Amino acid sequence: MKLSADLQALEARLGHTFSRPDLLVRAVTHSSRSSTTREDNQRLEFLGDRVLGLVMAEALLAHDRGASEGQLAPRFNALVRKEACAEVAAEIDLGAALKLGRSEMMSGGRRKQALLGDAMEAVIAAVYKDAGFEVARDLVLRLWGKRIQTVEADARDPKTSLQEWAQGRGLNPPSYIMLSRSGPDHAPIFTIAVRLDTGQEAQARDGSKRKAEQAAAKALLDKLTG
Repeated sequence: MKLSADLQALEARLGHTFSRPDLLVRAVTHSSRSSTTREDNQRLEFLGDRVLGLVMAEALLAHDRGASEGQLAPRFNALVRKEACAEVAAEIDLGAALKLGRSEMMSGGRRKQALLGDAMEAVIAAVYKDAGFEVARDLVLRLWGKRIQTVEADARDPKTSLQEWAQGRGLNPPSYIMLSRSGPDHAPIFTIAVRLDTGQEAQARDGSKRKAEQAAAKALLDKLTG
């Protein structure tokens, strides 16, 4: 089976040449493009999530041999969550190689975080099935790069930190209000405000509602703690 030019380019960006090219084709095929003769990537995504989890668990244990389970868990979650997978996918321009149905293409599917994250996990599984765990692990460690060393800063969820700050001072939990939602359906922009009983608040905007809430929480924490 000969790969198309876009998939050959993806191979080069991955640094892995598939002995079974059909695995890569399946990994980039969204359910909107699947058919009786073309499998989608959902089963590979399921497997890739587990391969990624094992790689990251091993890497975190090796990186900090004295860390407790309570310290490791949020770091692990930060590295394997869908947003992290989507960020890596964007860095290797995985979206350019996705096989999408017409409706997904028209709605900006190549840039959707969920689709990119799922496809990244599927690609990891494809490499694992094509060449084994060692090769898949090397790929993941290379693509995730310094994230493993710097994950501590990302693992502390600002929303949790702000809630703990408020509770420690006898305040009710912060409230999050969506002030506006703008932009097209495939690329929305959310403006979120977070407020405390004291009247202090901060705002943030992002294409992800969750990230906007986190950014608003961080902005308010920065105000409160200097």
